[in-house]
Amino acid sequence: MNDSVITRHLLIEGHVQGVCYRAGTVEQARRLGLRGWVRNLADGRVEVLVQGPPEAVQALIAWAWQGPVRARVRHVQVSECDGAEVCCRFEQRATA
Repeated sequence: MNDSVITRHLLIEGHVQGVCYRAGTVEQARRLGLRGWVRNLADGRVEVLVQGPPEAVQALIAWAWQGPVRARVRHVQVSECDGAEVCCRFEQRATA
């Protein structure tokens, strides 16, 4: 991994399930050329692991604060996750 690639872990809180949040995240991440995954959590949050160029990762984080039209995001927790392994494209995973 080189310095031009970063990895971030996001936990999104609010009204973010049942509003196409995961599908919207996949669409945005693929548009930005990012790798990683998104999944619902049993506690009502959405979890994201994203990897790519810093500008593109920051763009996805900015989008996460808004989400799709029906979402009501209350908080986005972002943490560094350097060295994490991600898949070769961005995917939607099953609820954890």
